[in-house]
Amino acid sequence: MEKISYGGTFFVKVVFPVFWFVFLTLFLLVGAVSGDWKQPMFVLQPLLMMAFGYFLFRKLVWNLADEVRDGGSYLLVRKGSVEQRVPLANVMNVSMSQFTNPKRLTLRLRKPCEFGDEITFIPRLPFLQFNPFACNAIAENLMRRVDDARRGEPA
Repeated sequence: MEKISYGGTFFVKVVFPVFWFVFLTLFLLVGAVSGDWKQPMFVLQPLLMMAFGYFLFRKLVWNLADEVRDGGSYLLVRKGSVEQRVPLANVMNVSMSQFTNPKRLTLRLRKPCEFGDEITFIPRLPFLQFNPFACNAIAENLMRRVDDARRGEPA
């Protein structure tokens, strides 16, 4: 089975958010030790950045699947310790985000699975991609195969 998801998903989901919150917490602690905590902006700005980061991570990052493998007529999706087999015929829509980096691929399902009615992951990235408007090969391939699966044609 070919892995079609990005290998750095762990970094995006875990390492970067931890770095974000630890850095802002250290910023607050340094301010408290040096006495700068008396200035409202010194406390307010990191707290607002933490809140902004939390909601951004919750909406765009923490819902990502850890790994997606292509099994031909189905996708094997892993999120944490849970693995789910998703038949391509159960996929209603395949869409790519346009204004996020890295781009996210979302599969909307006809019948919800353990992960809900949508599965989102970061597709494997091309080595060199100079055109930011180029179509993603994995998304295009999945769209064709989902359409074939719905019509009952072999993949």
